[in-house]
This record gives sequence, structure tokens and C-alpha cells, in this order.
Amino acid sequence: MPVTRELLQHVIDEGLVLDALPEDFDRLGERYSGKVRENFSTHGGERIIVVSDRVSAFDCVLGTIPFKGQVLNALAAHWFEATAALFPNHLIEVADPAAIRAVECRPIPIEMVVRGYLTGSSSTSIWRAYERGYREFCGHELPGRMRRHEKLRFNIVTPTTKARKGEHDLNTSKQALVRTKVIELELYNELERRCLALFAEGQRLAAERGLILADTKYELGRRPDGEIVLIDEIHTPDSSRYWYAESYERAMSRGESPRALDKEYVRTWLIEQGFDGEGVPPSLPDEVRIEAAMRYVEAYERVTGKTFEPDLRPPLPRLREALKLG
Repeated sequence: MPVTRELLQHVIDEGLVLDALPEDFDRLGERYSGKVRENFSTHGGERIIVVSDRVSAFDCVLGTIPFKGQVLNALAAHWFEATAALFPNHLIEVADPAAIRAVECRPIPIEMVVRGYLTGSSSTSIWRAYERGYREFCGHELPGRMRRHEKLRFNIVTPTTKARKGEHDLNTSKQALVRTKVIELELYNELERRCLALFAEGQRLAAERGLILADTKYELGRRPDGEIVLIDEIHTPDSSRYWYAESYERAMSRGESPRALDKEYVRTWLIEQGFDGEGVPPSLPDEVRIEAAMRYVEAYERVTGKTFEPDLRPPLPRLREALKLG
């Protein structure tokens, strides 16, 4: 069934979006609730991750977007499979359209943000720092006279701290992380090299689909055997910035923002309402939720070359059955 605006309105009206999980899901294991994902650590050394339809921006949970969890789950699984030979990951199986089973890992307490372009809209983005006159960002020297959205001379890693739910991630640098003993220099250098290689492969595969992968973030963890693997998600519209390749140069020549296929639409709408992460965020009207959903679906279809087939069953009973909650 093709995803239409009418179908999305029906999903909203009928309450078929996946938001919070009730207490009976705690039988799966010890729960940790993220901004978007509900994580359950089992006694058998696994982690069950349910990807909700919640949407966050500027580190604030804003509401829900229909089918968002299914899109993110499917896209992450697609990229995990496509890049497993380059960088192993924690995925065991896709248990439900919105859930996976994964190896329980010990998280590495930083996010590796990889950037290929001078862009961003949040107050902590590389563009906002550059706009304020800074020519050094997370330990990297930046050239003068660059334009917003311009390609950097080479891809760079700009790490952030891992914030708790409701708090803001903070920009940092390799030097600061090593100095404060958050991570050893040798390990950081290894992760930096591997993340840059992974990002380059993501850019190559995205280019084959007519897209520019402008930036992304990777979360990493150690499996019980000590191997470092990718966890959480990879190259989804939540963690990454995608632009249409065919219109990039035209947008730059006009001084416009490149046409985007990611969560930037929601961020831009929030900024237009006067919200940039401080105070109480505005409620997302249905038309914004529907437009965002259409973009998430298009991102899946553009990246994978497959038609997105949503599961229209009520999400909670479906998940209980898939995860054997009875």
C-alpha cells in the first residue's frame, strides 16, 4: 500500500502511532528510555530496541511522526547489512518493523560526528560557530571565506559528549577527551580512522542513489568479546543529513539551502516558530507531522531503492506478539 497523506492522516486520527511503551514491556528486561528508542537489557546478554515514532530536535522530544519508527528501523538494518564488512555492528535480527534484537554492548561515552560540509542549524553546529567568527571547531582549523553548506576540504570528526535524556550533547575535541581521560589517544585514533572510512563508504553509496550524505553521527560500543561495534542506528534521517545531489550546485549558486531529505525540515519549522532549543517547544501540527512522514518514507525509498511497506496493525499488540510478551 503506497503511503499517502490521506493514509498518514488516518494513522494519526486512529492513534496508530507508536509513542511510549506501557509497563508490561518491562518484562523484556531493564529499561532505558532514550529520546526516540526504548531499550531493554535482557538477562541473556541481548538488548531489545524498540524504535518509537517520537521525533526530537535540539535535544527536545516534540511529539510523533507516523511510521517514523518503522522507517528508521528498516533503514538502520539496511545500512548495518551494507556496511557490516567494513565496521561490524550489534544487530542480531529485525524482530518487528519497529524493533530489533542486538548484542548487549558497553557504550563508548562519546558520539563520533563526521562532517563533510559546513552546515547545520542548531546553536552547536559547525556553521553557527563559523558564523560567529570561530575558525577552529572541535580541534579542527577551518579556512576563511567559506559559505554555508560548502564542502569542507576533507571530512572531519567532531566528537560530542553523550548527554542524558533531556540534556544537550556538548561539542568537544580529541585533545580534550584524551586530556580528561575519557578515551585513550590510540583508541580515539583508531575510531576516528574507522568512522571516516565508514562515512566515505556511506557517501559513495548515497551518491549512487543521487544523494549527498553531508554529515552523520556514530555511536559505538564494546561487545562482551571486546570488539568495538556500531550500535543504535546508522545513516538514518535522524542521525544524518541528506541532500539531493542534482540540485546542490544550483542551490549554492543562488545562496539557498540545499534541498534536504532528513529531519532538517522539522528543525527549520521550529526555528520559524522562534524555537531553537530553549524553553517550551511548539506542538507539531498534523500538516507538519504528515510532511515530515512523507520525507522519511522518501528517504527510505531513495536510499534503498525499495518501496516502503508500512505495517498498519496497532503497534502495541503487534510488538507484544513479536517480542513474545503474551
